[in-house]
Amino acid sequence: MTRSRLTPEREAEIYEAVLDLLREVGYDALTMDAVATRTRSSKATLYRQWGSKAELVVKAVRHDKPVQAGEIDTGTLYGDFHAMLDRSDDCRMEKDCALMRGLAQAIHTNPDLHQALREHLVAPEITGLDVVLRRAVDRGEIRPDNPALGYVMHMMIGAFVARELIEDRIPDRAFLTDYLDAVVLPALSA
Repeated sequence: MTRSRLTPEREAEIYEAVLDLLREVGYDALTMDAVATRTRSSKATLYRQWGSKAELVVKAVRHDKPVQAGEIDTGTLYGDFHAMLDRSDDCRMEKDCALMRGLAQAIHTNPDLHQALREHLVAPEITGLDVVLRRAVDRGEIRPDNPALGYVMHMMIGAFVARELIEDRIPDRAFLTDYLDAVVLPALSA
C-alpha cells in the first residue's frame, strides 16, 4: 500500500500533538482516536503513515530530538557535555520529565514500544555519546581503560530520573550542570 506524503509541517504538528497527549495522559491512555481528534486527521491517515501507535510515538519522540550528541564537537569533553546541556532549557527538561513518566510504565508492558524506543531513540543516543567519548579518549582526556566509560549514559539518565524521585523536583540545567561537573567528569578523569 502506498502511503500519502504529509508535509514536514503537518508531520511536526502531529508529532507535537502526540507528545502533548503523552505528557497529559501517558502511553496507555493515548489513543489514535485522540491523536486524530486533536490533529483533525483521520485514524486511517495515521495508521497509513505510521502503522501503529508505538511507531507514531517513537517517531514523535525521535523528531523532538533533532540534534545527536555525536554531532557536537567543541574540542573538549567538558565543552561537549556542556553543549549537550545547552541544547535544552528548564521548560524543555520539565516536558522531557513528563514525557518519561508517560512512557516509563508502557515500556515494561509493551514490547513493541520498548523495542522501537531502543532502536530509534536509545541506540542513536548511545552511539552519539560513544562518539563524544571516543573523541575524548583520542585527545587523551580519558584513559581508554577507564571503567566509568561504560556507565556514562547510566549516570546521566540516573541523575535525570533520580532528582524527581528523591527530591520531588524536576531536574533543571543548574542541577544537571552541577551533577556533570561533580560526578560524571571526575569519574571520567579518575
